[in-house]
Amino acid sequence: MSPIRYPLVETFHSLQGEGTWTGASAFFIRLGGCDVGCPWCDTKESWPLNHHREEAIASLLIAAQAAQPAFVVITGGEPLMHDLQPLTTALQGANLRVHLETSGAYPLSGAFDWITLSPKRFKPPQPGIYAQADELKVVVQNATDLAWAEAQATQVAPTMPAYLQPEWHSPESQGLIVDYVRDHPRWRLGLQTHKLLGVR
Repeated sequence: MSPIRYPLVETFHSLQGEGTWTGASAFFIRLGGCDVGCPWCDTKESWPLNHHREEAIASLLIAAQAAQPAFVVITGGEPLMHDLQPLTTALQGANLRVHLETSGAYPLSGAFDWITLSPKRFKPPQPGIYAQADELKVVVQNATDLAWAEAQATQVAPTMPAYLQPEWHSPESQGLIVDYVRDHPRWRLGLQTHKLLGVR
């Protein structure tokens, strides 16, 4: 197995709280490192690249297998700051489905069964990621973010699931999205159901 080690913020077994796979059993691998810099990020502790313990792929694989989830989610931070090919090879070699949550700001590495692209204005996606994504998720804080979302939607297939997600600390964004989705059926309202339920 590859000797590569990854800066690990945490692993945990819960339910996927967002997007198409909401409600499914998921084992999360949260990697450290992110320079996208979203001011409203709810996992800023993941930003430092070198402040987290390094974990071997074998240990991550053992933990994922023990959870017996519907799939494993590799998230961050921005996980594509790392070469994910060795990790995804190990996970898929153990017959685990592997999902990725990314801003797309770095080139894609690894093989995935599902890719959630959540593009950010602060550091836009690499052009090649759009064709690889399976769903689009845009966090909305104000009307400017809606314009950004529309620009992003032109880069993906019109049949791709596309979500507008309220920024958690901005109650006004909820009403903004509800009104917008009502008039723009291309979009769906995306909720962070794990936060509503009070689970990880």
